[in-house]
Amino acid sequence: MNTGSAQMIPTLIENGRVFGADTLESRVQPIVFAERIVATGADALAFAEQQPEIHRIDASGMTVMPGLIDAHCHISFDEPHSNDELFFHRREGLAAIVSAYNAQKLLRAGVTSIFDADTIFNVSLDLRDAIEAGITPGPRMTCGGNALFTSVGGTAGMLVPDEGAVGYLKVTRTRDEIVTEIRQQAKRGVDWIKIHVTGLIPRQRGEGEIQVWNAEELKLAADTAHELGLPIVGHCRNASSTRDAANAGFDMILHATYMDEAALEAVVKAKVPIVPTLTFQAVLADHGPKVGASAFLQDLFAREVAESSKQLRRAWDAGVPILCGSESGFSITPYGEWHWRELQVLVENLGLSAPEALVCATREGARAMRMADQIGTLEVGRLADVIVVRGDVTTDVTLLGRPDGMAHVFKQGRRIDIETPLPERLPLPSWRVSTYSQIAATRAAVQDS
Repeated sequence: MNTGSAQMIPTLIENGRVFGADTLESRVQPIVFAERIVATGADALAFAEQQPEIHRIDASGMTVMPGLIDAHCHISFDEPHSNDELFFHRREGLAAIVSAYNAQKLLRAGVTSIFDADTIFNVSLDLRDAIEAGITPGPRMTCGGNALFTSVGGTAGMLVPDEGAVGYLKVTRTRDEIVTEIRQQAKRGVDWIKIHVTGLIPRQRGEGEIQVWNAEELKLAADTAHELGLPIVGHCRNASSTRDAANAGFDMILHATYMDEAALEAVVKAKVPIVPTLTFQAVLADHGPKVGASAFLQDLFAREVAESSKQLRRAWDAGVPILCGSESGFSITPYGEWHWRELQVLVENLGLSAPEALVCATREGARAMRMADQIGTLEVGRLADVIVVRGDVTTDVTLLGRPDGMAHVFKQGRRIDIETPLPERLPLPSWRVSTYSQIAATRAAVQDS
């Protein structure tokens, strides 16, 4: 048995349904842990009897499972309503402080680890290091730096400059600039390199986005990252980009929507993990009218979820790992609110079972953390990232999203305070975009009817 930290009083959880995520099975049994998982079942009770002091939790009617791993989260963004706000209304020092505040919302939602693919300035890298040093509470993190773009752009459209950096992106115009930027990011301590393989352009005619990197550039980026010991991830929202990223040796693909047969064949051959991150689209499709989204976007995103789920399910059936990502960090996906929603997409749209979806949000998510042998399951010896959820989550994943769903959260064996309210947050000067009006004040619009 691994007894964990000698300084930490162990915790024994009894009477809960333990879902360890190492298999699809679950059963009511005790589990004991300190910094790491010590034992389950009869061994857990035997260990507890030998301890001079132990914390006991009665989890009757609850599920004990690994902490959620959000494999696509933007902790440095602070919920902008537009790319204009994100690019031009943020300050580096303030963004770091605000990110530390928001990180606590993730822990309270049961998220104990996140992959933050790109960052404004170097905020996410600094927050990661502050959390690891115990300076501020938050989930453990792996991070990318600025996403690499070409001058054709990305999801920010015409806001992307022809050269230089803005917001979360850095434009690379030549092969030399691609190599130089990846090397500089390695020097700054990134865990991943992110490439925005697709983007949006005016008068776009194809499904999803247009591919803005060619296959040779993707291979160069992947090879350069790998030479430095770094994995590489691609934002791919059309078929050809997913195909080319898989063929180039990318270690993970975000979205992989609108796959055709060639793209599916490539990801299956490479067994490259996919993070569909359909939560943004699902939330907007479900609640668009309540948050002022257009009917056009509602319909577009609902169709993207429905149509892409078919190919994603085929990839899953062929053995391609699928991870859960929420895209939290935008006004549509606020921190602490929707980290569970991707599991519902996997169940309702891809047809996975609840236990299979839970594995995607835990064990498979550990791939994005580069800690597959340390977190994501409740096996003996793993770090004790443990959440206790009211109800049987192995039959209903939406229980993770109830306002009172989390009963207890532990990160590396330490109990997180989820009861004390966070300090009230007030508006920050110039932080949000301030529009003059929602519509133009034409005479027809303002005249009395």
